[in-house]
Amino acid sequence: MLDSTKSQHPGTRLSPKLFEAVQGYAYRIAGIELQDGKQEMVAGRLWKRARALGYESADAYFDAVQRDKSGELELDVIDALTTNYTSFFREPAHFDFLKGKILPQLRSRQQFTIWTAASSSGEEPYSIAVTLIEALGETAYRQAKVKASDISTKVLKRAEAGVYDEERFGSLGAEWRSRYLLRGKGDQAGKFRFRPQVRGMIRFERINLMESLPSDGPFPLIFLRNIMIYFDRPTQERVVAALTAKLEPGGYLYVGHSESLNGITHSLEHVQVAVYKKAGQLEGRAQ
Repeated sequence: MLDSTKSQHPGTRLSPKLFEAVQGYAYRIAGIELQDGKQEMVAGRLWKRARALGYESADAYFDAVQRDKSGELELDVIDALTTNYTSFFREPAHFDFLKGKILPQLRSRQQFTIWTAASSSGEEPYSIAVTLIEALGETAYRQAKVKASDISTKVLKRAEAGVYDEERFGSLGAEWRSRYLLRGKGDQAGKFRFRPQVRGMIRFERINLMESLPSDGPFPLIFLRNIMIYFDRPTQERVVAALTAKLEPGGYLYVGHSESLNGITHSLEHVQVAVYKKAGQLEGRAQ
């Protein structure tokens, strides 16, 4: 997600021509709509990466990005232009709905997978995994999986490690921490890591929703939260249509509470705030 971080360094100012080029690139590659007013944020991010990689200016860095054939600088600039903020059990009503309405329909399956398609730094997929364990008991370790994807390789690497500062769990009690986390020692003091059984439920991979989606699925539930607000309407419609095709009949799509599908063409039924359902019924079958 994008923020409005401002840089004060005079060398970070972008020419209108360069900002327009970055706007077009971000939209074409990642569907990100960089609105006017983001010039200072974009300038600061590009200048920071230029210095880190040894380029003399943001212009020189972005020129190298566009000429790069390896794809490495493409990933680098997308990481630079996105900020990933989230929290554990964000928008709790979604997890209540998962536990109370969706999982009872899936309980009899031998295995199923839930996809979080904009998983950021991992708080969402770990929250899903814990919800599955609490609803299904220890059978969840072999019965349920979480597919966690993001466009940013940087946050995926951090998410896969499963290590977070202690304050991130401030609202969760000592018993919860003991059940799901390991306390860091030595140079890891003040940090917690999710237990191996929890981490083992999640498969992380980079997926760009603007490109061809992976062949696995369909899924009974897809999380697509707090990313749609950065797409324009045509991109929203394209992404929702692609993910709807990846839902099982009767499957659910979550968007963020600050988002909705109002005003875009789609085939889903609105169930409750930020929850949509594909026509049909989920079946208690093996996936």
